[in-house]
Amino acid sequence: ISSPITEMDQDNLSVVLHSAGNLKLENRSIPEPGPNEVLLRMHSVGICGSDVHYWQHGRIGDFVLKKPMVLGHEASGQVIKVGSEVKHLKPGDRVAVEPGVPREMDEFFKSGRYNLSPTIFFCATPPDDGNLCRYYVHNANFCYKLPDNVTYEEGALIEPLSVGIHACRRGGVSLGSTVFICGAGPIGLVCLLVARAMGASRVVISDLSAERLQKAAELGADFPLQAQKESPAELAAKVQGLLGCLPEVTIECTGVESCIQTAIYATRSGGVVVLVGLGSEMANIPLLNAAVREVDIRGIFRYCNTWPMAITMLASGKVNVKPLVTHRFPLEQALEAFETTRQGLGVKVMLKCDKQDQSP
Repeated sequence: ISSPITEMDQDNLSVVLHSAGNLKLENRSIPEPGPNEVLLRMHSVGICGSDVHYWQHGRIGDFVLKKPMVLGHEASGQVIKVGSEVKHLKPGDRVAVEPGVPREMDEFFKSGRYNLSPTIFFCATPPDDGNLCRYYVHNANFCYKLPDNVTYEEGALIEPLSVGIHACRRGGVSLGSTVFICGAGPIGLVCLLVARAMGASRVVISDLSAERLQKAAELGADFPLQAQKESPAELAAKVQGLLGCLPEVTIECTGVESCIQTAIYATRSGGVVVLVGLGSEMANIPLLNAAVREVDIRGIFRYCNTWPMAITMLASGKVNVKPLVTHRFPLEQALEAFETTRQGLGVKVMLKCDKQDQSP
């Protein structure tokens, strides 16, 4: 199928990280899709904290930047060209991109937990390029068609929303659950939205920032709790005081050692702590307290099998992610957008990659 890319639109402006602190805008060639791939004209791409971390440090844990890499993994766009084997998509379709694609049918793929596959491709994780560019090729099976009433920006926000879905599933959030969320950044806020949609009856959310807690209140938190200089046990007691009981599920979104301690103390016996935030490799936690009270501690790594549920949540109106977008920049101003995110301004910064269409 011929590609409707005009002569004037041949540039493939891309946001490329060369080394720690060295972020550049470069023009790359427009790729050709393979048999099971689609070529996308990118529309909206959100900036994630991990993008900023790679920019500042050149690595996250064992993932180390060794060659130039295109950033970006929270994305949506329009299909421009399809590979010969693609049947479910056609040029003109609007899609959300799931950035993690299994490379082999290993035991994790077969058990439905493909996010744990050690060889998985993942956008903007070294050495794999992301999609913060004008044109991008992706596996068609991991591109999901958006309903007409779901915008491109909502499509891009399915990626962080998926973290919330996966965290709430791992925690067993269901009708009537009481939930405590540590951290009211973008991930804490999507966990709040999903917990509400899954039937949580009451939600406490804590943060140091009064501004972020105000946003949490607008999004449906029952008890925004501003953390002071109290000890983890004292903060846990405040959570219990607000709810009248200890919560069944705690979702820890900061990775900060003291917050992990608070999460364990604050969870009722037999409950679940879900660790979402990534902090230092080693942490001192009250493990005996968790063990004798049968508090389960569960980690999450990205997500899997979440895009269909997220699209249904958005299309039905059960979840509204639109208030999360606080800043928008054209792709040409990517460096300014990254600096805005680095400074912690607003909630979600969105880059608009399509020169002809800068709409939400």
